[in-house]
Amino acid sequence: MPATAPTASATIEVETAWRFLLINWMFIGGMGVALAASLMLTNFSIELTGLAVAIGYVGLYGGFAHANAVSLKRRDPQVMFVLGGTAQIVLITAVMTPLTYVVAAANMPMQDANLLAIDRALGFDWAGYVTYVDAHPALAAWLNYGYTMIRWPIFAIPVVLAAKHRYDRIEEFTFAFGFALVATTIVSGLVPAIGVFQQIGLDPASIKHLNVQPYLDQLRDLPPARAGVLRHLDLLGLGGIVTFPSFHAASAALYAWALWPVKWLRPVTVLAFSAMLAATPINGGHYLIDMIAGLAVAVVAIVAAHTVGQMVARRQIAAAAIAGAEGAAAEGELIPVALRVE
Repeated sequence: MPATAPTASATIEVETAWRFLLINWMFIGGMGVALAASLMLTNFSIELTGLAVAIGYVGLYGGFAHANAVSLKRRDPQVMFVLGGTAQIVLITAVMTPLTYVVAAANMPMQDANLLAIDRALGFDWAGYVTYVDAHPALAAWLNYGYTMIRWPIFAIPVVLAAKHRYDRIEEFTFAFGFALVATTIVSGLVPAIGVFQQIGLDPASIKHLNVQPYLDQLRDLPPARAGVLRHLDLLGLGGIVTFPSFHAASAALYAWALWPVKWLRPVTVLAFSAMLAATPINGGHYLIDMIAGLAVAVVAIVAAHTVGQMVARRQIAAAAIAGAEGAAAEGELIPVALRVE
């Protein structure tokens, strides 16, 4: 069967998403400028191997997305937005992760005691929670896996949404993801913390079934970054050093929101990202208030992304209406006056 031509509405939706994708490139460009300025104004540096890998990956995906977009014969929105969206998400991560180290170098007073006090005021028994989960190996294994789910959705979300022709949601998610990472990075510099294990004097080595390596990575990198010792950054080995607000919690909310339009995925979405949230305090050594703040950041990011998306859509619809009116007027001039219908 021959493919049906896209409707005017579908064309407007694709053009709107494409304009949003271009806005996201400008947003990410601002992040890149911030990183470049940080490297120029501080004694931080980036390992060239990791930088080359990131640039090559983003250039390949972004280049193919652009080439497909400008091709009159092979233009395919799914290719455009899967490749373009993936390139942008990877670049956001590559730019913002080293910035978490730069921000940490501001060496603001540590806030672990205050964060723990808030948790206790909320009635959250962190040690009891960790002990319970660690005593149940199957539950611990599931949460260990849940914590790692911050990685694969950034590649799966563009593919799944493109299959549903939700190109607008791909771009909104990309914007919200970047917004949330910028917000958590800035706030983490103002409210630095290393995690609850150290604060309550619990030795991570005593944990048998939980993978606390993410917390150990934080413990390895944050003190030297604050002390001025860690200044050469390898993108392939960085994990990000954000405690408050929790970007893990923000990501879980953003992933669930992004995939919610795909109805058959909703049960999997709830199960997977509930595990991600439940794992955040124990695998990452986060305080409960870290998670609450991270979820709040996600809500603000979603609202901001939806607002930008609506603004772009309104402008695109207005532009299409003007173009349609001009086209109709031009056609009308070619119709004899006697044949025009008033």
